[in-house]
Amino acid sequence: MEAEGCDPHLHAEATFGLYMVLYSPGRTTTYPDGPPITGLRYHYLGGGDEVGNVGIVLEDAEGTRLLLDYGIAPTSPPRYPKEAPVVHDAVITHSHIDHLGMAPWLCAHHRTRLHGTIITSELSDMMWRDCYKVSSIERYPLAWDKRDIDTALDSWYVHDFGVPWKHHNWELTLHPAGHIPGAAMLHIKTPETSVLLTGDFDTRDSSLVSGAQPVKADILFVEGTYGGRDHPPKSEEIDRFISSVREVVKRGGTVLIPAFANGRTQDVVMMLHEHLPKLNVHVDGMGKRIAKTHLNHPQLLRDSSALERAWRWAKQVSSKSDKKKALAADVIVTTSGMLEGGPALWYLNRLRHDQKNAIFFTGYQARDTGGRNLLETGTISIYGQQAHVSLDMEQFSFSTHAGHQEILDFAKACQAKHVVVYHTDPNHARPPLVEALVEQGHTVHEPKNGESYVIE
Repeated sequence: MEAEGCDPHLHAEATFGLYMVLYSPGRTTTYPDGPPITGLRYHYLGGGDEVGNVGIVLEDAEGTRLLLDYGIAPTSPPRYPKEAPVVHDAVITHSHIDHLGMAPWLCAHHRTRLHGTIITSELSDMMWRDCYKVSSIERYPLAWDKRDIDTALDSWYVHDFGVPWKHHNWELTLHPAGHIPGAAMLHIKTPETSVLLTGDFDTRDSSLVSGAQPVKADILFVEGTYGGRDHPPKSEEIDRFISSVREVVKRGGTVLIPAFANGRTQDVVMMLHEHLPKLNVHVDGMGKRIAKTHLNHPQLLRDSSALERAWRWAKQVSSKSDKKKALAADVIVTTSGMLEGGPALWYLNRLRHDQKNAIFFTGYQARDTGGRNLLETGTISIYGQQAHVSLDMEQFSFSTHAGHQEILDFAKACQAKHVVVYHTDPNHARPPLVEALVEQGHTVHEPKNGESYVIE
């Protein structure tokens, strides 16, 4: 979003409470001027002591520099990373906005080359345009302009899993991260050490993708979203979900399932198809387009034929008349996952008056979102009006982030001497994870945003 009277390519600024976006390329970055004298420097522009908003600069004594991810935390208001220094290459681990949301700025100002998988590159266009649309509607600022999207799309270099490429004197290789289709971990071999950065990862299989496998590394950068928390057994959670859907349908109600477009929508539809194939299930929102991209790359899916069968089975909502028909469905799966917009609010506004209906959340509900407010207060803002919703509501844990024990097992299997824990709540999730990792024999690092660290 442009600041009035300013060229957004030169200056983007807005203040909301304590949040500010202020980028003046080359003048507002706090990254050190020169390379480290020895060792490997890492510097978090964002995501060091918070969930999302990720940007990690790595640099060695030879001046070889690389950026991993550059995202926006889609909170209310959004959080933005600090300005990136000049980086000619950035690896984008996956297509969620908290990992790639600021990439257009990089490409517009530093002519940065973007590296990632084919699915990540193809979905980036949709994700950036949706981000721009939401920022315009919500009147939140962006440091990049809509025209920068085209520059970013022309900046992609696509890599296959397991095929290394050279970055100066480093060797880079992408490995499957689980999480969502196309999500990648980055393995780096430098002349002195080896590094593995997980991005968002999960070692457990999901309907869509197989779990991440450990890769031996001296230094492991691991996301700690679920530090201190273990997931319930997936089979038990699926059974609870299926049983709850059956109950609502049996009493003549409709289950509204707000779902994230990229990964969760497809997972939920596949579960419903596998366990409740006789139900009338409708799908709406951006997840429909994302599923088509997934299906174009079956080699990156755990079972592409299962997704294809499920997608043919579910009814796709593509018109106003389809929306009205969906109100009589057994289940509606639609964006947005946190009830911050999308078709979900349209359906909720019409379903909320019938107590036979229910709302099932299948993902995390961030603070100050419609979903969180609904769960905590029973009210939600729908098209600017506060509405009371007294429907049955349930939450299910279908996270595709590694849980506490999975993280520990993964770090041990990687044989990492150093472990850097990021993408985590520094007050609740990180402390128990750090304690457990230390007990396991690792040297553990707890980064803060905006500070530089060197591992010798």
